Amino acid sequence: MKNFKQGVIVFVFLFLITGVVYPLIVTLIGQIAFNKQVNGSLIYNNNHEIIASKLIGQPFQNPKLFWSRPSSTPDFPYNALYSGGSNLGPTNPELIKRVQERTKYLRANDLEGQIPSCLVLGSGSGLDPDITPSAAFAQIQRISKYTHIPARVLDELVKKHIKKRQFLFFGADRVNVVELNLALIEVEKQYGRR
Repeated sequence: MKNFKQGVIVFVFLFLITGVVYPLIVTLIGQIAFNKQVNGSLIYNNNHEIIASKLIGQPFQNPKLFWSRPSSTPDFPYNALYSGGSNLGPTNPELIKRVQERTKYLRANDLEGQIPSCLVLGSGSGLDPDITPSAAFAQIQRISKYTHIPARVLDELVKKHIKKRQFLFFGADRVNVVELNLALIEVEKQYGRR
């Protein structure tokens, strides 16, 4: 009976430390030091309504906007409940078919020149919000055609939104498509007033 009481005391003590105290401390530190990141890096509109997250891509089909990477998540693109890629290898006929269809779609929608791979291949998570700078620059002519914004203005807009690799060697240069499109919408409003 003595061992049982000691076991219960140890269980309750460890439960309080690992199940209550530790999560509260970590949550408190996160909310104070990393508030935006802990809460999903959300983007709000002028009415303080949530419109997107910087961490999860969105499917854009409007020719006036920059397009994201393809997403292979189940049910619908960029489904955050089912993060994951297609896991199809480079010789898989299904992947080859998808790449060919995506390439055909991009060509039919005014994408000229060499097509960057991230516009035809999904990311490992299927949720990647970023594209390469080359993928953003490749879309400038199409967007200029539909928005009547000069290509040089769009070029500068993309350059302003390039995020450099972290600590000079982690990852690659990238452009967040959601943030870029929000900035593009503002630029388009300015050109619409002229």
